[in-house]
Amino acid sequence: MDRTLESLQYLIAQVLPHRDPALVFKDLNVVAMLQEFWENKQKQRAVFPSEGTVVYESLNSPGPPFVSFVTLPGGSCFGNFQCCLSRAEARRDAAKVALINSLFNELPCRKITKEFIMESVQEAVSSTSGTSSDADDPSTSIGAYHYMLESNMGKTMLEFQELMIVFQLLHWNGSLKALRETKCSRQEVISYYSQYSLDERMRSHMALDWIMKEQESPGIISQELQVALRELEEARKAGQELRFYKEKKEILSLALSQIYSDQVTSSSTDEQMGLTLSGYH
Repeated sequence: MDRTLESLQYLIAQVLPHRDPALVFKDLNVVAMLQEFWENKQKQRAVFPSEGTVVYESLNSPGPPFVSFVTLPGGSCFGNFQCCLSRAEARRDAAKVALINSLFNELPCRKITKEFIMESVQEAVSSTSGTSSDADDPSTSIGAYHYMLESNMGKTMLEFQELMIVFQLLHWNGSLKALRETKCSRQEVISYYSQYSLDERMRSHMALDWIMKEQESPGIISQELQVALRELEEARKAGQELRFYKEKKEILSLALSQIYSDQVTSSSTDEQMGLTLSGYH
């Protein structure tokens, strides 16, 4: 832990040369420091493919505790994990979590190297019923994971996570299973979706998938949304990266709003038709 702290302080001295590494996490202006960090990354052109800015979002709440999220360039999302009595405090706390993770991502151990891949694959084998030989077979889950890691050699884990989030969501909404049923290999699926980042168009497609599921199993979207909200809350309080849970919430909310909009439109059309027909009597 001490060595990690020393490494973080060294990184702070490199990327934030005007800051005192020993005081950086106590500085109340951590929001500005996070912005400064990513602006420096942008100047170094070491930003993510889906380059953007640091974006904050506060949940609507009539009173404390307040919740704030911060989304980094590339899409990684963090939130305040402490109980905050003001929106400003929640924003600072979220920024602190994001800054720590941003700095930690700069450590050499967060780069995807051959050694990192070997360790990660071995961990995957140990945590599943797979075998070491599965790593060389792209048709297996471990083999696909191995292939994805090798395809992203040299990237950081936050960069890799931007790609992984797409596949996590595709697995969650059943798209990967549907693609396998069409005889598409895992490698083909990975190669295809690796070209795309998660955007509004992809979210809309996933929302449509859930609307179709709702037609088959009424109430399933509300159930999934409750699960997503609970997962998001638990992950936030644990200081974890939140994008997967937050994207699930956004996609399901989009699906529900679309269903509601269609119902309102349909109801309005029926009423208008009824009034028109009544005019003939």
